[in-house]
Parts: sequence; structure tokens; C-alpha cells
Amino acid sequence: SQVLDTKDVQVFKVTVNGQDAKFAFGEKHSFKGTPLEITFPNELRRGQEAIVEISFETSPQSSALQWFTPEQTSGKKHPFLFSQCQVEFI
Repeated sequence: SQVLDTKDVQVFKVTVNGQDAKFAFGEKHSFKGTPLEITFPNELRRGQEAIVEISFETSPQSSALQWFTPEQTSGKKHPFLFSQCQVEFI
């Protein structure tokens, strides 16, 4: 499985290497966000790569997110979302 950080996003679907994957949100934390745990449909071998695709929607409360329009990306075909958040160690 893989755990990712999220904050104020809605996830609709997750696939791993083209196959549907189970996913669940953990307990929401006031400022750290909410962990998203993705369970891979098949076990991966050491060194094997996985393509994880997440269908999601942001909200006005989603923080530090910015979108590039397709014209701003190298391929010029799809928008690109990036976050300016970074891990903080306490």
C-alpha cells in the first residue's frame, strides 16, 4: 500500500497500473491534513514500477495548490496541478 498526504480534496477513483485500487482516508488532522491510503490490487516485486492515477477534485479550501494550463506545460495537452506544501518535521 501507499499513503499520501491530502487536504480538502475529494477522491473519486484510484487505479494502479490500470486496475481499480481500494482507497480510504485516515483520520483528519487540523493542520496536517488527511492521509489517503491506497491498497494496490496486486503485489509489486522489488524494483517494479507502478503507475498510480487518482481522479480527484480540489475545493476552495484546498491550500497551496496551483494549476498550469495546458499551454504552460511542455506537452501543451493537459493541465498540471502542483502543490507548494512541503513536509514539516516536528
